[in-house]
Amino acid sequence: MNAQDKSSSRNPELTSDQLTAALQAQMQQVGLSSFKALADAAKVSPQQIRKLRRGEVGQMRVATLLKLSQVLQVSLDELVNTFSGASTQATLQQPDTLKQEYQRLQQLLEQQRENLWQEFQQSSLQQLESWLVQWPTAAQKAQENPQLPAVRLLPLVRPVEQLLQQWGVEAIAPVGAELPYDPRLHQLLEGTAQPGDRVTVRYTGYCHGDKLLKRAQVSPVALSSA
Repeated sequence: MNAQDKSSSRNPELTSDQLTAALQAQMQQVGLSSFKALADAAKVSPQQIRKLRRGEVGQMRVATLLKLSQVLQVSLDELVNTFSGASTQATLQQPDTLKQEYQRLQQLLEQQRENLWQEFQQSSLQQLESWLVQWPTAAQKAQENPQLPAVRLLPLVRPVEQLLQQWGVEAIAPVGAELPYDPRLHQLLEGTAQPGDRVTVRYTGYCHGDKLLKRAQVSPVALSSA
């Protein structure tokens, strides 16, 4: 393909009005009705939206373009190709300028995620330090002496309970509690029960905020007391 063919294969430069119309069409697909709504959703300034409408992609930071591409649900390359005006051609012709910056940001975000995960692990281990130290010894003593009262082991579990509390994990109900049967929160171990029937909690379940982690396992009161 010669230079003339390459030139003719390029998309013609779009005017500001055409770029604005293209942006509005993409916004409608993701349920955004105004440029202010787009700016708020992407957490960018209205000035950045105006630059996009004028095709001044080359004057925008890659971090800003990345935010906009995520909100508009298009790839970064597609966003750049669609909203590139004449003023950006020199930038786009530089060897992978935007791509390199995008990759740098991805690496930075990945490093931040790794740092946060390590901090989370370290914080959790500090919370569990006393349990990690004492539990293996207590478990060994229990194996050596089956007559050891289990109640003496309960204080060792306290760090685990504190960690779950710190994470916002809550028990649905304590073991042995009698309460009305709710199939959303309870799982029958035996027998049958209708919503509202009295049941006894055999194994507790857990919720994390509004999310159900594990239903409590229950038995009808008549069966559990037999």
